[in-house]
Amino acid sequence: MDANQLRKAFTDFFVDRGHVAVPSASLIPHDQTVLFTVAGMVPFKPYFLGEVPAPYPRATSIQKCVRAGGKHNDLDNIGLTSRHLTFFEMLGNFSFGDYFKEKAIPYAWELVTEVLKLDPTKLWITVHLSDDEAERIWRDEVGVPAERIQRMDEDNWWQMADTGPCGPCSEIYYDKGESYGADGGPALGSDERFMEIWNLVFMQYDRQPDGELVLLPKPCIDTGAGFERILPVVQGKGSVYDTDLLQPILQTAGRLTGIRYGDTEANDVKLRIMADHSRSMTFLVADGVFPSNEGRGYVLRRIIRRAVLRSYQLGTETLVTPDLVSTVIENMSGAYPELERQRDYLVSTIAREEERFRQTLKTGSAQLEEELLAGVVSGEVAFRLHDTFGFPIELTLEVAKERGIEVDLVGFEENMAKQRSMARAAGLGNEGVETDLEHYRSLLDGFGSTEFTGHTTYEEHGRLLAVIRSEARPGLYEVFLDRTCFYPEGGGQVGDTGVIQTESAQFTVVDTNYVAGSVIRHFAELTSGSPVIGELATLKVDAQRRDAIRRNHTGTHLLHWALRRVLGDHVRQQGSLVTPDRLRFDFTHYGPLTLEERRKVEALVNAEIISNVEVKTDLMPKQAALDAGAMAFFGDKYADVVRVVKAGSSSVELCGGIHVDSLGMIGLCQIVSEGSIGSNTRRLEAVTGEGALRRVWELETLISDTAEILRVSPAEVADKVAQMRAHEKVLLDQIKAMSAERIRAIAEGVTASEGFAIVRWDGMSADDLRQLAIQVRSRPGLKAVVVAGVQDGAKVTLVAAVSKDSGLVASELISDAARELGGGVGRQVDLAVAGGKEVEKLEGVLVQVRADLVARLSDGNS
Repeated sequence: MDANQLRKAFTDFFVDRGHVAVPSASLIPHDQTVLFTVAGMVPFKPYFLGEVPAPYPRATSIQKCVRAGGKHNDLDNIGLTSRHLTFFEMLGNFSFGDYFKEKAIPYAWELVTEVLKLDPTKLWITVHLSDDEAERIWRDEVGVPAERIQRMDEDNWWQMADTGPCGPCSEIYYDKGESYGADGGPALGSDERFMEIWNLVFMQYDRQPDGELVLLPKPCIDTGAGFERILPVVQGKGSVYDTDLLQPILQTAGRLTGIRYGDTEANDVKLRIMADHSRSMTFLVADGVFPSNEGRGYVLRRIIRRAVLRSYQLGTETLVTPDLVSTVIENMSGAYPELERQRDYLVSTIAREEERFRQTLKTGSAQLEEELLAGVVSGEVAFRLHDTFGFPIELTLEVAKERGIEVDLVGFEENMAKQRSMARAAGLGNEGVETDLEHYRSLLDGFGSTEFTGHTTYEEHGRLLAVIRSEARPGLYEVFLDRTCFYPEGGGQVGDTGVIQTESAQFTVVDTNYVAGSVIRHFAELTSGSPVIGELATLKVDAQRRDAIRRNHTGTHLLHWALRRVLGDHVRQQGSLVTPDRLRFDFTHYGPLTLEERRKVEALVNAEIISNVEVKTDLMPKQAALDAGAMAFFGDKYADVVRVVKAGSSSVELCGGIHVDSLGMIGLCQIVSEGSIGSNTRRLEAVTGEGALRRVWELETLISDTAEILRVSPAEVADKVAQMRAHEKVLLDQIKAMSAERIRAIAEGVTASEGFAIVRWDGMSADDLRQLAIQVRSRPGLKAVVVAGVQDGAKVTLVAAVSKDSGLVASELISDAARELGGGVGRQVDLAVAGGKEVEKLEGVLVQVRADLVARLSDGNS
C-alpha cells in the first residue's frame, strides 16, 4: 500500500461510517495559542470548546501539521530518530458529542487490523491508570490480550489547558521487533522499538479551577494517527525515511550532494534533515508563510537555512532547494494539488532565500571554524555571526554541539540585548482573546448565531436579545440582537457604527465585532431611555461612513491585483486595514516600489475604476472557488461555503466584507505611502473617493502656497527650488571654507604641554569640535588632544584624538568623563566623540581628564 492508497483507505473507512470528510486546514491556525497547526484537532477546537456549534456530528480529516516552533518543536530530533518529522500529516476521526469509547476503540482496531492488515500480535495498547472502561472495551469487546494492555499515568492523559476540557487517552503501539531495542511494551521498552501509531483522546471531563473533574454533558472523541508513522509499518520499513513519501527526496538530496544514503550515519543525519525540511519549507510557503525575521517567517527562515547548511557541510556550493522543492511537489501534489499550481512561486521564493544565505554562508562558516578550532565560541563571535553573516544562534549552537564545543550564550545575549527585535517562536500572545466567554456562549446556545444582512442593506429590524455593561470597554454597553445589518470587524475591515432604536431606548453604536465565533456584538452608548429585552429594534448603519469603507475595501482588492500584475505573483497579502479614512495593505515583496512601478499600479487601479464595471458576488464551495482561481487573504477564516468577490476584469478573491456596487463608485485611488515593515514585507497606504479628493486639494494648496512664497507660478516652483538649492550649496561651501579657516586659526593658537592639549571652545558645533581636534592632533610632537564645548547652553560635546604611535585609545580618554556628563562613548581607537547634558560639570571633568592624561603619558614614558 503506497501513501496515496493509505490516505484513501483511511478516509473511505470513516466516510462509510457516517463521518464527513473535512479537507486539511491551513498550517497557519486561527488559534493564537499555537504557532502552527500542530495536530488534527486544532481546526476543530472551537467545536470542542463549545464556542461554535459543530456543523456535523462526526468528521474525519488528514491534516497538514508542522511542529517546529513554540511549545511544539521537534527540530532538535530531526534526522536523529527514525520517527520524528517537522512536517507530517495527522489522520483523525472526531465525534462532537455523538459516539464515544464504545465505537472509537473498535473503529481503530478494525481499521489497523482488517483494513491495514497489521499483525494483531505486534500491537500493544496503553490506557490511563484510571480508565477501567477503556481497558474493558479493549480486552472484552475487541479481544486484545490483557498482557498487551498497559496502564500509564501522565502519558495517557490529555488536556487543552490547566482548566477546561480534558480526559484520558488510549494509544496503539506497534512492536517493530527485538532488533530495535529492549522488550517490555510501551511502558518499559525502547521508544524506537515500540512506536505509537494512534492516539484516541476521550474528552469526557471539564476540569474546574479547584481541580475537580466534572463530567461533560456531551463527551467528544479526538483521535490522531501519525500518517508517516503508520506508513512504514504498512510498507514493512524500519523508518519513516524508507517510505515512498521520503525516499524520493532523500535520493534527490543524495544526488545534489554526491553522498549516498546509508554510507555513514553522520552524513545520513544531514541528508534526513534536508529531506524533512524540504517538505516543511514547501508546505509553509504554500500556505502563505514568507521568510522573515519574526514569528512564523523566522521559523521558516531557520528551516531553510538548516537544510542549506547541511548541504554546505556535505560539500555542495550550488543551490539545492529548487530540486528538493520540485521533488516534494512531484511527490505530494497528488494529495495537495495546490503545490503544483504554485510550483514557480514555491521554487523561486525558497531559492531566493537560499541564495541570500549562501552569499554569507562561506564567510560565516570560515569565521565559525576558526572559533571551533580554538575550542570555544565566544559570545561576541556568536553575535557577529548572527548579526553580520545571518547565522541564527540556533545554527551556531547545532554546529558547535556536533563538535562537542561550548558557545558562550551569556555573552551572546549581552551583545543582543540592545538590538534584538526578533520575535520568539513561542511569542504569539493571547492579546484580545476573551477571558470569560460563558455569557456569550449562553447567548449562542439560547439564540444561535446572529444573522447578518448588511451586505445588501443599511437598515434592518431585529429583536433585542441582551444588553450588558461592557467589561472590555468601560462606559459602553454590549448590545445583542437576533439579526443585524452592522458589519462586525473582520478581514481587515473595521466594524460599522450607527444607531439602534427601540420603543424604550436608543443606542449609538461605536463599533461592532464577533464574539464566541458567530455572535455579533455591538459596542454602544445608551443615549436615551432604558432598554427592554425582547423589544423590536430598528437598526441604521452610518451610511456615509459605510460607503467610504466600501470604497476603500474594494480599492484594496484592486491594489492587490495590480501589485501582482506589476511586481509578480510572489506578492501575497500579509495583512490589511480598511477604515473610512484610508486603506492599508501589507504584502510580500523584496524591495521598495520604484516611482515607475507605483505609477503603473495606480494607473491599473484607476483604469478599472473608470471602467465602472459591476462588482459581482457569488456564494460557492470554498474548494471550487480556489480551484477557479479566487485568492484567499492571509489570516482570514473561511467557511465551507464562501463569498467570492469579482471586482473588475481580473480581481477575484474570497471575501466576506462589504464592497461597492460598481467600480466607478470608488472615484479615485491614490497611493499615499509605501515602505518596509519587516524582512520581505512592505506596507502600502492609499486613499479613495473623498479622501483622494481631499489629498488632491491639499497638494494643490501646498504647491500654490509655495509658489506664492517663492513669487513664481505653480509651474515654475520646481525650477525655482532647484535654483535656490544650487545657490544654497555655494553659500554652504563658502561657510565651510570660512569655518575651516577659523578652525585652523584656533588650532594654531592652542597651547600644548607634555605631549597633549586640552581645549574648551563653547558655541562650536560638534562637527567643528571634531575638526578642531584633528587639526590640533596634526601638530608635531602631540600624542593626544581632548576638545570640549557647550552648544546652546544645554549640551556638551567631548572629542578625543590620538596619534597612531601614541599607544593610546581615544575612547578610553573620555569614557569616564562622558559617563560623568550623563552620556557615553563606544570603543574608537584614533578618534572618539561623546556627548552629555550635565553642562555644569564640564570644568571639573576636564581637570580629571588632564590628570588622567598626565598619568597615562607618564606610564608610557617610564
